[in-house]
Amino acid sequence: MNSAAVRGLILVTGATGKVGRAFIARLLGDARCDSFEVRALCHNRSLPPHPRVESVHGAIQNRADVHRALEGATHVLHLATSKETPDDVMDVAVKGMFWLLEECRASKALRQFLLVGGDASVGHFYYPHGVPVVESQPHSAYPGCYALSKVLEEVMLEQYQIQYGLNGCCLRAP
Repeated sequence: MNSAAVRGLILVTGATGKVGRAFIARLLGDARCDSFEVRALCHNRSLPPHPRVESVHGAIQNRADVHRALEGATHVLHLATSKETPDDVMDVAVKGMFWLLEECRASKALRQFLLVGGDASVGHFYYPHGVPVVESQPHSAYPGCYALSKVLEEVMLEQYQIQYGLNGCCLRAP
């Protein structure tokens, strides 16, 4: 990566997934974002080579890997998840999110943390809602570890915003 004239370095967790790949492709294809570079935290898969993309291999539940991946990042797009895998979900969603938030809190370079959550945290299609689901909707995960993990991630981010003033945002993408 060329650090000359770089406006930002975006760490993308879950970069090799469906949403991560789509985001990176759009960012790299948008001339307004030419001064942004991407660092992808890759666990099991890799991204194709690109001059503005650096792949860092590791596991989000390993603090040293998160520290290495976040070093110098100005933005974080957190997409990493483990779906319905009870053996891994707490390590990825809770421990991984904790290490990511801790490293962001300590970072001098970080400007914005963005968590892409999902409608799973409010049971959007599982529980009947008499009114439109908005930001004030209480957490109400549907059965299963994936929906629970989405609630836990959102609550952890909210607490880091309250406790430490972390500049973060959660987008609930269905």
